[in-house]
Amino acid sequence: MNHESLKYLLALATVPDVGPLRFRSLLGHFREAREVFEAPQRELAELPQIGPKTAQQIKSFDRWDFVEKQLSWSDEIGAKFLSFDDGFYPANLRNIPDAPPLLYMRGEVLPQDQKAIAVVGSRTFTNYGRKATEKIVGHLAELGVTIVSGLARGIDSCAHRAALQAGGRTIAVFGCGLDRIYPSENRKLAQEILSSGAWLSELPLGTEPVAVNFPRRNRLISGLSLGVVVVEAGEKSGALLTAREALEQNREVFAVPGDITKATSRGTNSLIKQGAKLVTGLEDILEELKGLGIKGKERKAQEERQLSLPPEERKLYDSLGETPLHIDELAETVERKTSEVLATLLGLELKGLVRQLPGKRFIRE
Repeated sequence: MNHESLKYLLALATVPDVGPLRFRSLLGHFREAREVFEAPQRELAELPQIGPKTAQQIKSFDRWDFVEKQLSWSDEIGAKFLSFDDGFYPANLRNIPDAPPLLYMRGEVLPQDQKAIAVVGSRTFTNYGRKATEKIVGHLAELGVTIVSGLARGIDSCAHRAALQAGGRTIAVFGCGLDRIYPSENRKLAQEILSSGAWLSELPLGTEPVAVNFPRRNRLISGLSLGVVVVEAGEKSGALLTAREALEQNREVFAVPGDITKATSRGTNSLIKQGAKLVTGLEDILEELKGLGIKGKERKAQEERQLSLPPEERKLYDSLGETPLHIDELAETVERKTSEVLATLLGLELKGLVRQLPGKRFIRE
């Protein structure tokens, strides 16, 4: 994207009241952002979702020095811009209703980052929370899942570190400008993330990490992900806001059960009561996200066993599905004696491919 095009995109994103929805509406009507500023005020006012007030704000926009400063500053710190229509814009994030029209980025977002899970939790965490985070994140990272979090103290930092230690990718979403590392104690961790991931923010450079920014940040954490895992959270933890955003975005919500005597478990245990998927290990997450290309080691091994089946076992295995079948139905389908089918089914059971149910019924495992 050339400097001129980027200048007008950034200017449009800076206009008061031009949020994500109005931004996309305007660029759906005009070919490029420059045409928005060149259009007559009356034409803008008559557009759906715009109206006289926003049209007037667009025509009176005078913060061009701010826009130029952002562009030069981003060059100085090595930050890039991702517009909503950019091919490198995160695919998962594009699907949420209020996706930012423009993102600031350091590092690199890759196509494989679409397979992402957010891991969040309390800033004050226990040894149990640390171990649970390291276990879950380590296994996910080994499977090629990108870990998304907010670079905050506590569980967030633990999640980023565990992903890096497992040789995986991780994305940190900032609640401030990318020129600020918050908290400052995470400077070293933030730099390590750049070697195997990215920093993202929708906020202009120079924006301070004030409280009002973090709920906005949380919707990006969940929006970048297929699901959100909450490891430890008190009753008023910001991690619960991320879980709420995930539900509104139609993402999966997972929670690690905690010690009922600990304040840091009240939020996660409450999420489970409300229907969040209880997580004690990797397979609990993979089960909810099956069909999305994320497979556990056991599932991969199972698929390899399926490929190496001899003809008799293959024919019988292919006859089974998710609906249980009685042994007599199977024998009739494969045109073999019941005793022979039982012997073959036993072999498939031992390989972990078939499960027997009461009443001599069988189903694929």
